[in-house]
Amino acid sequence: MRHTETVILNELSAPIVLAPMAGGPSTPELTAAVSAAGGLGLLAAGYLTSTDTAARLAATRELTTAPFGINLFTPGPATAPEGFADYLAELGRTHEVGTPKYDTDEWDAKLELLVDAPVAVVTFTFGCPSTAEVDRLHAVGSEVWVTVTSAAEARIAVEAGADVLIAQGAEAGGHRATFIDRVADDATDPLSLLALLQILGATVERPIVATGGITTGAGIAAALAAGAAAVQLGTVFLRSPEAGTNAVHRAALGADTPTMLTRAFTGRRARGLRNRFMDEHSATAPVAYPEIHYATAPLRAAARAAGNPDEVNMWAGQTHALAPELPAGELVRTLAAEAKTALTTALSRRIQSC
Repeated sequence: MRHTETVILNELSAPIVLAPMAGGPSTPELTAAVSAAGGLGLLAAGYLTSTDTAARLAATRELTTAPFGINLFTPGPATAPEGFADYLAELGRTHEVGTPKYDTDEWDAKLELLVDAPVAVVTFTFGCPSTAEVDRLHAVGSEVWVTVTSAAEARIAVEAGADVLIAQGAEAGGHRATFIDRVADDATDPLSLLALLQILGATVERPIVATGGITTGAGIAAALAAGAAAVQLGTVFLRSPEAGTNAVHRAALGADTPTMLTRAFTGRRARGLRNRFMDEHSATAPVAYPEIHYATAPLRAAARAAGNPDEVNMWAGQTHALAPELPAGELVRTLAAEAKTALTTALSRRIQSC
């Protein structure tokens, strides 16, 4: 195993990492703006071809000389058609349904691209790369970060040679990063961020980046106080002008709409703004990712075109109502300053002896 003693987190002027929001919000402009402001921008490669990924990497390099990273989806197993046939028939009675398909999101081609054109950091979601794959990225100077939701996943990532762990709490918007998505696990409460930070801090020796439900400087300060080396923020950037957030999603943010976990749109558990489609189909949605993601693509596209928020996925964390509408660079600087103030204020309070 190899572990980088000096990670890029130590070089950031702001302990803020941009979450890689695949499917639209992630853009080279957003990635570059966060890195240029002293944080670490992450570019999402999920759902992109390797050719499009290369183009976005090149565009980001044109926009900033600051270090940035990229996120890959670790492929999981295919689902047999009988596992989702009933669900597609249910959707087909009222919606246009596309063709379900399985793919690996061009995993091998994207890894080859990142070996040939390295970036500072490569992060992984939905699983952990093999030790050999981690070693290939280390050999070209890239750090490897793995997103985890439990101590068991963290131990797997450490064993594979991960340099940093991204601890995703239950509050986080978008897909749950669990290595294996199982309906049987739904009865068990997913760990909140604060609980997960404490558990990982006591069980593994790696720098930890905290993510989930953080939209304020006080939230950043809390995560740092709980042992995180930095925080990864996504929802708070969705309203930034550099983000590629679609109009329906952008308009829905900031309201006091509750969020919920669902597999209805993609076949994998994800947190988004609650709407009618989620209410009607979450109970019957199977574990079948990415097959359901592709099958629901036409109905989601139609809803976006019609400005209909009830039939489109609008991924968001639990504190989305606090997200401001600010340029990304200004937001990084504002949040960093607020976090510093919050930490100073907390330290100034007297803790009386028991």
